[in-house]
Amino acid sequence: MARTAQPPTKGSVLTVSSLVRLMKRTLAVGAVALAAVSLQPGTASAGTAPVVGGTRAAQGEFPFMVRLSMGCGGALYTQQIVLTAAHCVSGSGNNTSITATAGVVDLNSASAIKVKSTKVLRAPGYNGTGKDWALIKLAKPINLPTLKIAETKAYDNGTFTVAGWGATREGGAQQRYLMKATVPFVSDADCSAAYSDLVPGEEICAGYLDQGGVDTCQGDSGGPMFRRDNAGAWIQVGIVSWGIGCARPDYPGVYTEVSTFAAQIKSAAATL
Repeated sequence: MARTAQPPTKGSVLTVSSLVRLMKRTLAVGAVALAAVSLQPGTASAGTAPVVGGTRAAQGEFPFMVRLSMGCGGALYTQQIVLTAAHCVSGSGNNTSITATAGVVDLNSASAIKVKSTKVLRAPGYNGTGKDWALIKLAKPINLPTLKIAETKAYDNGTFTVAGWGATREGGAQQRYLMKATVPFVSDADCSAAYSDLVPGEEICAGYLDQGGVDTCQGDSGGPMFRRDNAGAWIQVGIVSWGIGCARPDYPGVYTEVSTFAAQIKSAAATL
């Protein structure tokens, strides 16, 4: 299911495959989706961490992390632009309804920086399958470090870090504190065995195929999957997108492959 805390507002054109993708993470385990009240930020623990099988992140460990008020995550692409998932937003255009929270691991902290959105740009051609990225322009810059994105496939391998405030188990509640976990790369061939509608080249998979146990989950959508580059700096290789359940064996998490869209993201950001 799409890994949003609440069902996203869908565009006017969705294929059957797209609807299946949205249901996979948004509706988790049946009745849970209908009880959306249990998926709100700041409520009790949802497993062990907003990321299934994770641990709590330290204050300042991932300063680029952003929580979005519609129940998604994101990362500071620039100090005034958040990179998130396309399925987290309803479309492109002026939008002042989103609040970005940054600068803290505890969403209830009095030190939290909160800034409203002004514009949204959803990936051109997005229809629910692939191309799952979007940019949100903020009303003012947030003076925090940004997360650079991978511009080549050189880093689309190895072990990745994921972080978020989402559920820690299928059907769990959203988390108050930012959690983190590490997940290994899963090849397109192995991922396609789990998901026949995977879009190789636009999506990248990660997780523990044999045992499961570690994954992103509802409420983590739009957040970054990242690793260290050759210089030791964090670099974003994925955007939390979808998957069947959370942390199930044989069903890894599916992420937007950032390197595929790096040029488009850069060009789009320049227009905001």
